Amino acid sequence: MNFDLTDEQRAIRDAFERFSDEAIAPQAAALDEAHAYPRALMGQLAGLGFFGLRYPEDVGGSGLGLTEFALALEEIARGSMSLAGAAAMQSLMGTKFLHMLGNADIIERLFKPALKGEKLGALCMTEPNAGSDLDGIATQAKKVDGGYILNGQKTWITAAPVADFFTVFARAGEEKKLTIYLVERSFKGLVVGREIHKMGVWALPTSEVALADCFVPDSHRLSKEEGDGEAHLRKTLAEIRIITGAMALGVARAALAESIRYAGEREQFGKPINRYQAIQFKLAEMATELEAAKHLVYYAAWLHGAGRPHHKEAAMAKLNATEAAARICDQAARVLASYGYAMDYPVQRYLRDVRFTLIGGGTSEILKLIIAKEVSS
Repeated sequence: MNFDLTDEQRAIRDAFERFSDEAIAPQAAALDEAHAYPRALMGQLAGLGFFGLRYPEDVGGSGLGLTEFALALEEIARGSMSLAGAAAMQSLMGTKFLHMLGNADIIERLFKPALKGEKLGALCMTEPNAGSDLDGIATQAKKVDGGYILNGQKTWITAAPVADFFTVFARAGEEKKLTIYLVERSFKGLVVGREIHKMGVWALPTSEVALADCFVPDSHRLSKEEGDGEAHLRKTLAEIRIITGAMALGVARAALAESIRYAGEREQFGKPINRYQAIQFKLAEMATELEAAKHLVYYAAWLHGAGRPHHKEAAMAKLNATEAAARICDQAARVLASYGYAMDYPVQRYLRDVRFTLIGGGTSEILKLIIAKEVSS
């Protein structure tokens, strides 16, 4: 493939690079420490058209592709992983199924406002006993006159405390197959439960969600037919993995840049520590891992945009980029030594936040199983 960016792609990357440097990075630490959802920054991202970047123009989007989206998201993550996670949820997982399956009322009343940042969405899939194991999802949807009654417990729901609507996966029909429903926050029986306190991405709230005899009208069954939920989800997983890889690139770039800056300023034994081979080796290894990860992420994005098979490559990109980013952030903390452990420096935040990318879109172990199956078939 050709790794050269188009003029439009460069313009998008440059615009979000400036936004990250000028608007996100200066307040990332304060947002993190306040555990405050980044509403103002989300509004600014909406103004830049980020939430509609990859949706068609006829619904208020820009009609661009996954590569453009990943380039922008990488820059956002470089400034703040919390904001990147919130933006990714709003732009893909929280709105994808509405656009793909929603009726005209849902598109006008919820989806289009979401692209403007006026409504916030969340995806309810994970359960206490079902994460990577989709067969373990136990939430039930019982057909009644005019709709469905949903009962179940969801957990690790990103942005749930602030969401206006939830895309919920539940089992329906005689065969109890996964079906997709849209549950609005105002629906009786939807309860946003306790917030889960995490080691990182502090400005992105995560909580439990309970569905207790929650009535969902027929108009809010997003699935065209009962049981098609898993097929729709699997089509989206590759995109989730590619953009998670892009977020990992962003935080790894921030960690490498801070390491280079610090190593050039910090002196030991009469000279900057970047003059010592031990530090030079770390910086070289970090830079090499980052460059390799970048190529795999954008190769997978290019395959997606070209309409070519990319599920294996998406899994590889996510696996490689997130594991490399975790190593880079760890090495950055080692370069800074005691200051890598200090809350006054951003490396501790990178080290905490990078763990977020190791989980979403499938753990490394699950991805290895997927890749092994692909290469062995």
